[in-house]
Formats: sequence, C-alpha cells, structure tokens
Amino acid sequence: MEARLGDLRGRRTIDLVNEPDSPAEVPVPGGGAPARRPAGVCRGPGHIVVYGNPAFVSAFGSRAVGLPARESLLDLPPTAFALLDAVLSRGKPLARWIRLAGEDWRMTGVPRVDPTGEVYGVSFHLRARSDVPVVASESS
Repeated sequence: MEARLGDLRGRRTIDLVNEPDSPAEVPVPGGGAPARRPAGVCRGPGHIVVYGNPAFVSAFGSRAVGLPARESLLDLPPTAFALLDAVLSRGKPLARWIRLAGEDWRMTGVPRVDPTGEVYGVSFHLRARSDVPVVASESS
C-alpha cells in the first residue's frame, strides 16, 4: 500500500490539495516537435480545469489547471466554450473545428458522467489539422 501511495504523492487532485507536480516534459514523438494534442478535463458549469496533459500545460501553462476555462484558456475562441457548454448540457460527445493561433484545430468534447448518470464535467481534446494521426501499419 505504501509503495502505491508513494506513486500518487505529488499528483494533482480535483481539490488541488497535493503539492504541485514537478514540470513534466512534453513528449516528442520521433524526435520532432512537441506533441500537439492538448487535452484536459473540466468540471461544473464554470468548466474548472482539473487536469491538463503535458501538451495542454505546454500550450496554456500550468496555472491554467485549477481555474475556469474561460479565464485561463484565453487563446480559445468563443466557439470552443460553446462546445464545452453544449457537451455539458446535452451529455453527448461533440466535435467542431476551431481557429487557434492562426491554424485550424479539431476540438472534441466528451461528457464526464458519475455512476448515477449525472453529467458533472467535460473532457476535451485538441488536434491541429496539420497533425497527422499516428496509426499502426499493418506490417507491425
């Protein structure tokens, strides 16, 4: 049990009560540019960001975690927040193209649902149009 708890210390919780994580390195696939697939998890109608992957932290900063998305993700257009609102209210996954930093990005949102069926938040993922999806070849 202690070994397992040791692995969990320093990780963020929903309440952000743990000590902050040490900065994580952004994955660099194939020795190229940093991974360009920011993803995060928000909770509640204010879309409080409770988690951001390393690409998210690279794009928006570590201080974005723990703040409402509208206050911390300032580079996102209003259509991105409309997507988060719609996913939260409808409880259905949705996706749309948004414009971010002069480039087209695909934003996908998925509802977070508790065991009683209540939607309490949204997970989201961004992928640049120029980012070719990684797929395994049939020969591997």
